[in-house]
Amino acid sequence: MSEVYGKEEHRKAVRQEGGVLGLLERRISPRRFLRTNGAEELLPNSFPGAAEIGGKEGNETLAPSIPNGQAAASGQTRRMSIPRLRKMKDQGEKISMLSAADYPTARLLDDCGVDMLLVGDALGMVALGYDSTVYVTLEEMIHHTRAVARGTDRALVIGDLPFGSYNEGPAQAVHSAIRLVKEGGCTAVKIEGGIEFAPTVQAISEAGIPVVGHVGLMPQSAAKVGGFKVQARTADSALALVESGRALQKAGAFMIVVEAVPAPVGALLSQSLAIPVIGVGAGTGCDGQVLVTEDLLGIQQDLSPRFVKRYANLAVVMRRAVRCYVSEVKTGIFPAEEHAYPMDHEEEAKLRNGL
Repeated sequence: MSEVYGKEEHRKAVRQEGGVLGLLERRISPRRFLRTNGAEELLPNSFPGAAEIGGKEGNETLAPSIPNGQAAASGQTRRMSIPRLRKMKDQGEKISMLSAADYPTARLLDDCGVDMLLVGDALGMVALGYDSTVYVTLEEMIHHTRAVARGTDRALVIGDLPFGSYNEGPAQAVHSAIRLVKEGGCTAVKIEGGIEFAPTVQAISEAGIPVVGHVGLMPQSAAKVGGFKVQARTADSALALVESGRALQKAGAFMIVVEAVPAPVGALLSQSLAIPVIGVGAGTGCDGQVLVTEDLLGIQQDLSPRFVKRYANLAVVMRRAVRCYVSEVKTGIFPAEEHAYPMDHEEEAKLRNGL
């Protein structure tokens, strides 16, 4: 049994801590306990193709250490908070945010020190195969948000309210936001819309739920502006965008995401608001940046907006690994002897004699 489930001392340690319930009562997550008590010894330190994604094969570290991730790596899991985000803006410290739609991705990003994880409705296109975000349902968002929340100890988790879950008015929006927070486990919700959605933001905020606004290009209503196009190119439209940001801030939004606008517009919005402004294709003048993780890692390659920087090309590594696996299964190379569980020779002999 120990060969299947890990080292016996790990299980003894868990029992000494009072089991999984004991860990929870002490506010220690089971995955964090395993991560800080030697379970990673059971995992390989390298893999074929590591050099292709910025690391080295062998036992060397695959990526440089990240200052913001030191707390997570050492087991000190101070949860990111809204006041802390505001302080980061005030002190000029840039804020990092990435998308996540499942537990293993959330766990990896959280361990790397990402400040916020956005469970965005873009998962409809990236993870579910839709050709638009408008088809994503609230139930699907709850499902994915719950998985991401389980994978985080440090990052602040934000869930998108999908199209149709808040558009009918404040009452519907509050109901949907409560479900996403209560059933999904996120800390805050995000909605798309400018000044016209200020009453909705206010209603959600007054219900006790932190809200993130989203201005500029709004994918849920991209058809209204002729598709996925850069917004606020003129001075008048840029000033209107800033006014929307101010209205959302006044209504109670604690943060704004601004998408696909000229860099000077992103900087102006950030300078005009007291709350953090997170840009996606909005220039370096924003208080922070967000990208879709699958774009950053080179897994999703169907679309390539100008603002995306690919830090790896995992699609190539994944294809090579899967093709190698298929080939080895077909030829009988895998599984090898080291991948199988041995049996006592005497018991094996009895087994054969009993046939």
